[in-house]
Amino acid sequence: MSSLRMLLRSLAVASLSAALLAPAQVARAEPTPAELTKQIEKSSTELERIVESYNKLNEDIKANKATAATLEARIGPLQEQAERSRAEVGVLAATAYKTGGMRTAAALLDPGGQATLPERLGTLDQLTRQRQRTLSSFTADQQRLIDQKTRLDATLAREAAQAKQLKSAKTRIEGDLADLYEMRRRAYGRATEAPGNAGSAGKPPAVSGDAGKAVRYAYGAVGKPYGYAQDGPGSYDCSGLTLAAWRAAGKSLPHSAARQWNATTRISRSQLQPGDLVFYSGLGHVALYVGNGQIIDAPSAGRNVSKRGMNIMSIAGYGRV
Repeated sequence: MSSLRMLLRSLAVASLSAALLAPAQVARAEPTPAELTKQIEKSSTELERIVESYNKLNEDIKANKATAATLEARIGPLQEQAERSRAEVGVLAATAYKTGGMRTAAALLDPGGQATLPERLGTLDQLTRQRQRTLSSFTADQQRLIDQKTRLDATLAREAAQAKQLKSAKTRIEGDLADLYEMRRRAYGRATEAPGNAGSAGKPPAVSGDAGKAVRYAYGAVGKPYGYAQDGPGSYDCSGLTLAAWRAAGKSLPHSAARQWNATTRISRSQLQPGDLVFYSGLGHVALYVGNGQIIDAPSAGRNVSKRGMNIMSIAGYGRV
């Protein structure tokens, strides 16, 4: 019995040792569809903010390119003017070297001359002032040229830095999109919603004027897929859809929710009319109001343009184009 007891004790110690030395195994249950849906909503909201930051950066680069083009157009004539001023100053310098200022003055004041002394003094004063204006003009032209070149260099440097940020943001977005699509596939069996039908939104309300054109365009976009940085006609992100809707009405909006906020007039909720824009918390999302508490928007990656209730998340404010 004693030998058996010792054997059992040895086996117990061995088993305990094996358990202590074995790598820890953590049991991980697959997330439920409900848990995946929650993760998808959270990831979609974060990604939409990143996409809108990307869009804003794109708009900033466009603005800087336009500024650079304007500056470059100004620099050409300024360089020509500065060269003319430099040539005039060169002539003055050469003349002064050859004749000497005192000899010119002496000739003007020579009693043997035909002009009276006041006339000769007036001529000398006029020449002096003309020479001073030439020198001042040259200095001013040179300074304007230097200022414009400095502004252009700063704009081009800012544009280059933004282009680098844009490339980095694009890489991040594409990585996040891949993760989001995989989560959607696991939760719903496919990465993106099946293409929808514009008719599913119903008939557009009777709205007159430019707002009516924007609303009808948005109704026509229902069912089309989300596409980051896209403004149609095949796919849209949120600010791309509102941009395209109002573009159809002949109005220009930037491709950025934050910039659209700045480009529209603030109104209250009670003043909302079809065609107005609804902005959401953090200005990471924007939608087109179509009446009766409904919006049409490009929700998020993997989803299609849809018509739904406006209270989808915290609202930051409202804008009229």
